[in-house]
Amino acid sequence: MPDLSPAQECARVYVCICFAVSDRELAGVIADGARTEEEVGDACAAGTGCGNCLDRICDRLRAADPLHGLDLRERAA
Repeated sequence: MPDLSPAQECARVYVCICFAVSDRELAGVIADGARTEEEVGDACAAGTGCGNCLDRICDRLRAADPLHGLDLRERAA
C-alpha cells in the first residue's frame, strides 16, 4: 500500500481491526478477484480473527457480485 499523507491516514477506515485491514485494502483484494470470505482471508487475513468483520466483508463481496451468498440450487428447487 502506498504511503499516505497524514490527512489520508486519519481518514482510513478499518474493516478488520484484528489485522488492520482498511476499506481500501479490502477493495483492492476484491478487485483482484476475491469472491468469497475465504479468498479475502487468504489474501489479507480479514475475517480470520474474531469474525466481527465478516458481515462487512460479505456486504462488500455482495456489492461486487449481487449473487454472493445465495444458494441458487436451493432457489431453483
